[in-house]
Amino acid sequence: MKITEQTIVGELVAKDYRAASVFKKQGIDFCCAGNRTIAEACEKKDINPVVVIETLEEVTKQTNQTTTDYQTWPIDLLADYIEKKHHRYVQEKIIEIVPFLNKVAKVHGERHPELLEVLQLFRGCAEELTSHMQKEEQILFPFVRKMAVGEAVQAPFGTVQNPINMMMHEHTNEGERFRRIAELTKNYTPPEDACNTYRVTFALLKEFEEDLHLHIHLENNIMFPKAIAMEVKSSGRNHIAMV
Repeated sequence: MKITEQTIVGELVAKDYRAASVFKKQGIDFCCAGNRTIAEACEKKDINPVVVIETLEEVTKQTNQTTTDYQTWPIDLLADYIEKKHHRYVQEKIIEIVPFLNKVAKVHGERHPELLEVLQLFRGCAEELTSHMQKEEQILFPFVRKMAVGEAVQAPFGTVQNPINMMMHEHTNEGERFRRIAELTKNYTPPEDACNTYRVTFALLKEFEEDLHLHIHLENNIMFPKAIAMEVKSSGRNHIAMV
């Protein structure tokens, strides 16, 4: 794939996930705001797009690295993978991180009041992501799986674009929430007086954000476009059959 300033960030990452590391290093959002061109993303960050493109070309041409080509996966496999890997990860890590954050905020909150906001933000994230994943597992994903096997189904939400728009909006909210957490924690850098629990908590938060980026990327840039294209194709077939 030839990379230019007009290349869409999310589409490039969908084709080669190694590009994500370049965008992340430059602070460019490739998941929630992946529908921008490289030129637009660089302009927003006041970065020279030529330098970014050169780095992207160097990274994506490397042959000693292997990456999973999610783009080639059937959509029902993507749904299964996201649910079993990323949804379960979120559920497990929320249970692990919240008690750590409660403890750290209680012990260190007076000297580091930003911890109180981080705790509040993560609690909000835990609540919203739990609801978000339930909607995907109970409504959107079952519909996608039926489309994948060619089952004729009447969407209760009109078009698959409607729940997808809602999910993408919620993804954006979580992206903004974690941008604020990263800002408050100086990109998860513990202060000099941090105890071991403090350090572990920041490490867990960083890992959680990294997993969330891949999670959202798989949906926004790969699964959702596939679902929309599948519905359009199915509608075309139905129209021809009726004629």
